[in-house]
Amino acid sequence: MSHSLLIRNAKLNGTLTDALIVNGIFKTIAPGITCSGGIPTIDARGMVLAPAFYNGHTHAAMTLLRGYADDMELFSWLNDCIWPAEAKLDPDLVYHGTRLAIIEMLHTGTVFFNDMYWMAPATVKAANEMGVRAAIGRIFTDGNDGKLRTDMLENAKQTEAALAACGNSGRLRLTYAPHAVYTVSPKSLEWVSEQAARDCAIVHIHASETAKEVSDCIAANGCSPIALLDRCGILNRNAILAHGVHLDDNDIKLIRESGATIVHNPCSNYKLCSGQFHYRKVKELGGCRVILGTDGNASNNNLSMFDEMKLAALSAKLESGDPSCAPAADVWRMATADAAAAFGIKGGVIAEGYVGDALLLDNSAVQMCPEYNLAANVVYSCDTSCVDTVICDGRVLMRHRRVEHEREIIAAAQEAASRFTASSKHNY
Repeated sequence: MSHSLLIRNAKLNGTLTDALIVNGIFKTIAPGITCSGGIPTIDARGMVLAPAFYNGHTHAAMTLLRGYADDMELFSWLNDCIWPAEAKLDPDLVYHGTRLAIIEMLHTGTVFFNDMYWMAPATVKAANEMGVRAAIGRIFTDGNDGKLRTDMLENAKQTEAALAACGNSGRLRLTYAPHAVYTVSPKSLEWVSEQAARDCAIVHIHASETAKEVSDCIAANGCSPIALLDRCGILNRNAILAHGVHLDDNDIKLIRESGATIVHNPCSNYKLCSGQFHYRKVKELGGCRVILGTDGNASNNNLSMFDEMKLAALSAKLESGDPSCAPAADVWRMATADAAAAFGIKGGVIAEGYVGDALLLDNSAVQMCPEYNLAANVVYSCDTSCVDTVICDGRVLMRHRRVEHEREIIAAAQEAASRFTASSKHNY
């Protein structure tokens, strides 16, 4: 079904303009657009038209674990707290947790998320209903015994069926999501590589997140996680590598030459003390494509791309000792155009022919004044209060900071969290 949206009187590149979105694509961007009657119209006077954000790595339903287990080392956090709690999850909990995450992402200007989580059919349902874009992972682990778990293979089939039931909106796609080299054996990684190559699909995996992961992989396989992924056929232009904190020169060379993408998750890396991402060495000197992600709410504890941009820029400057490292415009592009490109989306740019994903930022917000440098304001100053309107695929998903049925969705998630925590008592 065709749909259109006309945005009037928005500020773009310092001048006032109109923007017409037809069937999810920016058709015309120019002052004084004339259209026949009946087209929904937004008067964006006092607003800046800006690209929406694309979250490169998260676990959306972990909103239900926000604040559940904090201030812990990653492997203790996973083994002692998170995985035992997640064993209590059911599809209804994942559904409500994902809807809560999408509400939070919309408030932070995000219209796309790359997800890796259990019971993915529930994530497909939530993302489809909420009107956002998503790359949803068919997650795999095998306990490193070379035998993929049958429940995960069945879940993958159910996820494919759930997507098929949504119709062909183009907003949702499936990825292969082997969890990490310490939970998936080389034999299973090779199987994933074969399936992904057959389907021309993205492979989304945690990679070189911690020093322990790297040392354990070298002890077990004689090489780094990145080299192992290359050996197993995973490392190519369709690989999305979450974290990439501990990379040596050969790893960086392999990633650059393969065309794989690294998702930098600065807030989570710092909270779990996973390590310092070497931005200049990896991106500016190494030539790797780097985008941004929030990780999940259990290790962040929010889904704000504003936080990720600012911390990515500041940490790069501090680590390099150079305040010119990671300039605001580059970091903003990592959260928008670069991320969209990594997932094959012609988006992240306000231009004719690009997908109709956009934000209207409140130009009267204190963080937007003065107007010397919009990129600097967005990366260093703005927060969620600056986002007035969110548009995805040419449809308004948030207007004047309100999402349809928001209160009911939050209340349902709170009730789900109460049921979940009642069955998952802890002392953390």
